[in-house]
Amino acid sequence: MEDTIKKSDEQWKEILSRDQFLVLRQKGTEAPFTGKYYANKDKGIYLCAACGQELFGSDAKFDSGTGWPSFFQPVSEDRVTLKPDQSHFMVRTEVLCSRCGSHLGHVFDDGPAPTGQRFCINSISLDFKKEE
Repeated sequence: MEDTIKKSDEQWKEILSRDQFLVLRQKGTEAPFTGKYYANKDKGIYLCAACGQELFGSDAKFDSGTGWPSFFQPVSEDRVTLKPDQSHFMVRTEVLCSRCGSHLGHVFDDGPAPTGQRFCINSISLDFKKEE
């Protein structure tokens, strides 16, 4: 894992779009079935849209039917940080980029084998590097 990145809100606003800032830094959520990667079937690697850290491989992506890109595991467990989230009158586990602390989405225990996990990630939190 690369060195941790820390920026002020003003610095993040300079490099992120308004919608990216809302999700990545203010823990918003994009509407289901609207993100650019939920139906992406290309081979490659998904990166944090804020800092570029590699997060998820296309080989771990699956169609969960939820409308958000879903993965059964990150490329390495040290690439994400999991944090209890009790917002909106729910108990969930938030997924953050371990390098820059950006909000990516949530993880649930209803995914496929081999992990049984479903990392439900906002497309706007990701960039994609297609395999050549």
